Amino acid sequence: MPNAPFVDLGVHHRPVGLSDRIALGFTRMLRLVADTFFAKRYGHRAIVLETVAAVPGMVGATLVHLKSLRRMEDDRGWIRTLMEEAENERMHLMTFIEIAKPTLFERLVILGVQWVFYLAFFALYLISARTAHRVVGYFEEEAVISYTLYLQEIDEGRSPDLPAPAIARHYWKLADNATLRDVVLVVRADEAHHRDVNHGFASELAGIEPAAHVAPYPEHADQLRVAA
Repeated sequence: MPNAPFVDLGVHHRPVGLSDRIALGFTRMLRLVADTFFAKRYGHRAIVLETVAAVPGMVGATLVHLKSLRRMEDDRGWIRTLMEEAENERMHLMTFIEIAKPTLFERLVILGVQWVFYLAFFALYLISARTAHRVVGYFEEEAVISYTLYLQEIDEGRSPDLPAPAIARHYWKLADNATLRDVVLVVRADEAHHRDVNHGFASELAGIEPAAHVAPYPEHADQLRVAA
């Protein structure tokens, strides 16, 4: 991949107030669970975590949509942004399913985790949308770290650099000879974008000036449906 997307690995939102500290603590707890359960099986980790990661955008978009209808006011572009985030995370999942081939046990874990997380995040968003977006911002900070470690595993030969699945080549407009390393680079850039957007939403809800810079997305396909 000739022009790998730049990702600022040093971005971390310093918690301000109880809401941010709760969000960070919850994220670190989930990170510990993921590290314990998956260790360095990054492909399988991605399958379960991307299933969860695709939930917040859909929940947020739904509740912002209903709020906009109730109050008869503009959504300021949040609905489209959150829906696109949910779809983008789903494409991450579709890609890593082709790479890691989840076991029956992992599929059952996904079913349980998704329902629990959906209900918990829905409740959290109703109680405090600010905390919910901060949780996602911290989730995405951890995702950037995880994909950076995955790149190291590939570069040092501990994980095979497989050919990129067709669905990934189409979605990110990658070359025909693209590999897993190219896929991880663009997925990491996607996560950096979600990180900055959600931290920005949380800051806006808290009355704090959002960061001026938002990590850009890699280029995505206009049409998502493709035979993998």
